[in-house]
Amino acid sequence: MKWNLNEDRPIWIQLKEQLGKQIVSGRFQSGEKLPSVRDLAREAGVNPNTMQRALASLDSDGLTSTNRTSGRCVTMDKALIDNFRREIAGSIIDSYLEAMGEMGFEPEEAAQAILDRKK
Repeated sequence: MKWNLNEDRPIWIQLKEQLGKQIVSGRFQSGEKLPSVRDLAREAGVNPNTMQRALASLDSDGLTSTNRTSGRCVTMDKALIDNFRREIAGSIIDSYLEAMGEMGFEPEEAAQAILDRKK
C-alpha cells in the first residue's frame, strides 16, 4: 500500500483516513484480519504508537475490532462500511464544492463540470 503522508495534519488522522479508504474500497474485506500494528507502521514509515492510535480510532468507529488472540479484523457490518464510505464521499464532495465555489462556480455548475469532464 502506498502511504501519502504530509505535515499539514496529524499523521495518525491521515493514517486512519487512508486505512478507512482501504476498508471501504474493499482492499481489506469485511471480516479480514489486518496486518499487525508493527507491520503497518513499518510499511508507512511511522512509529508503531502513531499507527496504534489510528487503528484504535478505527476500532472506536466500529470499522475494526481487536481480539487479543487473533489480532485486529475489519468489521462484518457491511452497512457500517457503506455508511463510512458515504461519509468519505461526502467529505470529498464538500471539498470539491468549496474549491469550485472559491472560483465562482455554483453547485450546479460544479456538477456540470464533472459531467463535461467525463465526455
